[in-house]
Amino acid sequence: MQMIIVDDEAHWVDNLSMNKPWHTLGIEQVHKAYSAQEALRIIETHPIDIVISDILMPEMTGIELIEKIRERDKRIKCVILSGHSDFEYAKEALRHQAVDYLLKPPMDNELLAAVKSAVDQLNAEWESVSSHERTQYTLRENLPLLRGQLLLSAFRGERMPTEEWIRKLENYSLPFQFGECALLLVRMEDEFGQYRNNGQQLLEYAIINIAEEIFGEFANIWGVKEEHGYLAFLLQFKETAQEVGNDILLEKLSMQLQAKVKQFLKGSLSIVSTEPFHFPDQLAERYRHALAYFRQIVGDEHEFVMRAGDLERGLSHGTLDAIHVLPGLNNLLEAGRWEAAEEKLQEVFAELDERWSDSWEHCMETGYIIASAYAQFSHRNGHMLAGILGDDIEPLQSGEAFTTISKLRSWAMGVLQKLKLKASNEVKDVRSVYVKKTQEFVQANLHDDVSLRALADHVNLHPTHLSKLYKIETGEGVSEYVSRLRMETACHKLVSTDRKVYEISAEIGYLDSAYFIKVFKRQFGVTPQEYREGN
Repeated sequence: MQMIIVDDEAHWVDNLSMNKPWHTLGIEQVHKAYSAQEALRIIETHPIDIVISDILMPEMTGIELIEKIRERDKRIKCVILSGHSDFEYAKEALRHQAVDYLLKPPMDNELLAAVKSAVDQLNAEWESVSSHERTQYTLRENLPLLRGQLLLSAFRGERMPTEEWIRKLENYSLPFQFGECALLLVRMEDEFGQYRNNGQQLLEYAIINIAEEIFGEFANIWGVKEEHGYLAFLLQFKETAQEVGNDILLEKLSMQLQAKVKQFLKGSLSIVSTEPFHFPDQLAERYRHALAYFRQIVGDEHEFVMRAGDLERGLSHGTLDAIHVLPGLNNLLEAGRWEAAEEKLQEVFAELDERWSDSWEHCMETGYIIASAYAQFSHRNGHMLAGILGDDIEPLQSGEAFTTISKLRSWAMGVLQKLKLKASNEVKDVRSVYVKKTQEFVQANLHDDVSLRALADHVNLHPTHLSKLYKIETGEGVSEYVSRLRMETACHKLVSTDRKVYEISAEIGYLDSAYFIKVFKRQFGVTPQEYREGN
């Protein structure tokens, strides 16, 4: 956990932050702030859990600070310190849900007990948020969506370790085991077209319910609408004795589904079922095979009930796998996952070497997919691929890059590194622009609001994002830059103008000149007037 101590009296802040055994309470970092505004800037950029604040400070009281904190984060715990035993102050602190109200100077046991109470409250709240019961409730609420997404991912061929499959099947309450399954693809025919913009989802839901009712007696069933518009059902027959085999039963139940939908929903279905296969290893393969049957056999004909033959006698031969498995190369490039993109290309070329070493067509197909992903990435980032590649575009234009697997590998890997370098340089350029805009705004508005929030709004970034970006580029935080610039400007004005100290204080953003003098002396060891006289 992280804590911040806020007080305009520096000796209180320094003493409390450095001389108490906060680590014994689980406090990993203690921040220091010498004003409420400085505290708010730190809270904007750090995950503060607990605030210990004085109640009477210039610019903003401790109660007002709590109000500001509550606007940002209702979970932060606050402890108030005060030199006044005023009941009204204590009542206001409690009204704003302060953990405790302690009189200065607090006894160590009182202060540590107050912070321990805050720590305990935080732990209890977060344990409640992450509790098993709450997680299970959320899971149940989103179960249909999660089940559907899992099946769609499996159709797309996304790889998942065995342990992950087992865990998700159990968490999603799916009674499926690794082993023999069958797949049904169901196409809703033209009669349902009239509902496309009004009630289509309800009809799909009704068909899924009818299918679960018909098949549920004999098999575990898991349904979803897939990306081509079909309703897809994974079936795993239960271990109950049947007078007929599962293949005949599957056809019979499919025809029953077709009949009931026509009777009650007034529309026809076409259904393609697969032969048994091993789940989950062969699911993506059989899914693609069923799609091929719809495309090449069923076509535009209606009310078919057909079983897709075994893959060895089927229609899909010689297809590439690795290049099509999600996530796609274009998605990896767009997300800036360069190592994953390189690994994917290595898998693609390993497949080409192993299975298609003598196939120019498979090499060409792979090359066009890779080139398309590279071009799409370039265009989305405002560039032409030819402009990035220079002479390396020529093998693509001439087709030379596609003539052998070796040439394609060399070209694809080389271009990937060029795209990566270009993207890296652009990130640095963009960061530099944000830093420049931030600094220009601070320099022009030093007398006004130059809080992290105001700066973030000016450059259209989230405060945390701006803070991290600025730190990466310059090596110092935004608040440190603002403070340094204020002090440098103050020094310059003190020795080069005859303005009053309070005037300079206002010009650099300190409304309270007494507070400015205190900050200046803490930084330079002398007051502003003494600095002027000595320089």
